[in-house]
Amino acid sequence: MKTLCIKGTVFSGKGEGARFIELPWVKKQITEKLGFTPYRGTLNIELTKEEFEKRALLEKAESIEISPVKGFSRGRCFKANLMDKLECAIVIPEIPDYPENVIEVIAPTNLREKLQLREGDSVEIKILME
Repeated sequence: MKTLCIKGTVFSGKGEGARFIELPWVKKQITEKLGFTPYRGTLNIELTKEEFEKRALLEKAESIEISPVKGFSRGRCFKANLMDKLECAIVIPEIPDYPENVIEVIAPTNLREKLQLREGDSVEIKILME
């Protein structure tokens, strides 16, 4: 198993990740496929141009799929580790016009509180790839 290390900056999103995570079919699939019940919400990470180029490697990698119900888009997930401290996963929504320099991190806990993260803090994510 390979590890892809990506660095980025914490920023506040629009709350759309929280609404998505709370959908019963999403929460159920995350729990079954990733092995944890997700905290309501995501940690948004903005990538620099150099890190964005690394993220492109995930497009071809095998992922864990969150299969949509009618009217929703698919999500691709990868197990990961945030700041060498917490097991988590990243979610890449397959939504038209979704920013390619953004990744969303999900975990069983509120990551901002647990790691005392603030707007603009730098973080490192190690993504597990098969």
